[in-house]
Amino acid sequence: MAVVLENDWDELLAPEFEKDYYKMLRRFLIQEYRTTTVYPDMYHIFEALKRTSFAETRVVLLGQDPYHGKGQAHGLAFSVQRGVPKPPSLQNIFKELSRDLALEIPGHGCLESWADQGILLLNTTLTVRDGQAGSHRGRGWETFTDTVLARLNEKETPLVFLLWGRHAQSKEPLIINKRHLVLKTVHPSPLSAHRGFFGCSHFSKVNEFFRELGQEPVNWQVQP
Repeated sequence: MAVVLENDWDELLAPEFEKDYYKMLRRFLIQEYRTTTVYPDMYHIFEALKRTSFAETRVVLLGQDPYHGKGQAHGLAFSVQRGVPKPPSLQNIFKELSRDLALEIPGHGCLESWADQGILLLNTTLTVRDGQAGSHRGRGWETFTDTVLARLNEKETPLVFLLWGRHAQSKEPLIINKRHLVLKTVHPSPLSAHRGFFGCSHFSKVNEFFRELGQEPVNWQVQP
């Protein structure tokens, strides 16, 4: 069964869904969803690509794999559904956002308003078993999301890539187009945030980049 993203990603990614690695991944996922608890639910696996089309993408915020706690993951990197406590990394993102742009820390952790204005919240692995971080790595998702990044690298309009932590930064070789801006720092996890994430000012740097291009800045205030 073909994956339908309902925007321009359909044409760009159609060849991937026919490749052997993806067919193997799909068979693996069918078995996983039948026999264990997997996040996000199968209807939100591709939520990032559905919400943020190729043409509308301005910023790429790269995560690793989905949150593996009940009710957290809904297909957008770093985001959780409304009513779910904000994970520590997301709390630190909001702390730096508040420090950098003097914005009010939102009462929830749902980042749909970011995705809807061109921030692609992409995990490099799109599924995970309940309670088992990294359990779906090495099954083919990385090949798929590397293709997404390669297509974005080819985009003619300038993008910003936010690479937080070593895993995200390992994807930097895919971003060779000099028109794009790459911003790097440590992961916002409590284990590393104090080693450079706090004070990185990435949010204001993104907006400065777009202003210099004569474009509208990003509205980083998470909508209620």
